[in-house]
Amino acid sequence: TARGSRSFPGVPEPHGPDHAAAADAPDWGVRARAVIPGGTSTGSKRPDALYGPGAEGPTHYTRAEGCRLTTTAGAELIDCTMALGAVAFGYADPEVSEAVIRAVRDGPVAGLAHPSEVEVAEMLCGLVPFAESVRVLKSGAEGVAAAVRIARAHTGRSRVLGCGYFGWLDWCSDAPGVPEGTRGAFARIPFGEVPALEEAVARTAGDLAAIVIEPVVEREAPPEWLRAVRALCDSVGAVFIADEIKTGFRVATGGVVAARGVAPDLAVFGKAMANGYPLAAVCGRREVMVAAERTWISSTLAGERTALAATAVVLGRHAREDVCGRLASTGEAMRAAARRAIVATAATGVHLEGIAPMWFLRFDDPAREACVLREARRAGVLLKRGPYDFPALAHDADAIAALEWALTHALRAAEADNA
Repeated sequence: TARGSRSFPGVPEPHGPDHAAAADAPDWGVRARAVIPGGTSTGSKRPDALYGPGAEGPTHYTRAEGCRLTTTAGAELIDCTMALGAVAFGYADPEVSEAVIRAVRDGPVAGLAHPSEVEVAEMLCGLVPFAESVRVLKSGAEGVAAAVRIARAHTGRSRVLGCGYFGWLDWCSDAPGVPEGTRGAFARIPFGEVPALEEAVARTAGDLAAIVIEPVVEREAPPEWLRAVRALCDSVGAVFIADEIKTGFRVATGGVVAARGVAPDLAVFGKAMANGYPLAAVCGRREVMVAAERTWISSTLAGERTALAATAVVLGRHAREDVCGRLASTGEAMRAAARRAIVATAATGVHLEGIAPMWFLRFDDPAREACVLREARRAGVLLKRGPYDFPALAHDADAIAALEWALTHALRAAEADNA
């Protein structure tokens, strides 16, 4: 059905070409699966992760600008995934791009460190309340692993408690290929539950090196839980690590934990901090960070200049503007649009969850979820399955109106399929 043949009273239609028949060019998915295990090097970009098991959808893009991307089939989609939260300003942000291009022209790497590494570290220490020292790496998984290594070197202990997703590396994974001995040094704790936290700490028998937590796991952590983590770390001499990869410079500039009045010993930032360029930062108290000099944490391209240039622009804007406030407002506008679509269609089995800067739709029925996501794509909007969809400063009024229109259509289509 052509988009022009559908209309919903009070819901403006997005501008641009019809997306009803647009699907990704199948050769790229086939070619990718032939040479890349899983079809992509980022697991969360696999179609079954984005759209649901067995669901099909666009797999590759050719251009991304603002909050819009173009698929290899030529369809333009308003992107609500924003590179899995790595982009908060918008794709190809002009100021970021100009800084990156300058870095490329001057030579992004050399046999010496560049002053931009020092400048970014100084900026982070100015924006993160408890930060006195910084190390940079390229990915969030590396960053959190480095923080854990620093904590173990600082304490001389081995065991770690954690709550959240910390990447794919061995120290926190129970995936095939991880040795049993490695698995035994890490235990998961439930989100937000103080008694369970206390019991887990008591079971470590004095060998606790660190407690590492994400402060948002579909909802914000209760303040009393954050305070309990801090108090327990103090009581047993462990290191409190805040994984702010998703939340830093998106929910709160210096991290959610610090913004709630609790100072971790270390925090790890990434994703939105570099607006899509690969950089992670471990920062924290100098007394703890100095342990990085007693162990070996190193990456050839850690100080590569394009990501540092992008990060310097992002940090500078955070120093001048309330970026996180704007992201929250944009996210709330997106949530309101989704809420209006749910109410307008009287849709059942769909729930609006998360927080404004990291929101998502939860469905009771996976088949209905896949249908809604498919129909939204056909109407020109890319939504992700499960947590999270992310606002960007580039999501303007037209994009939000398009989200409402596409979701209204998609929910009605799903209801019709279910009838």
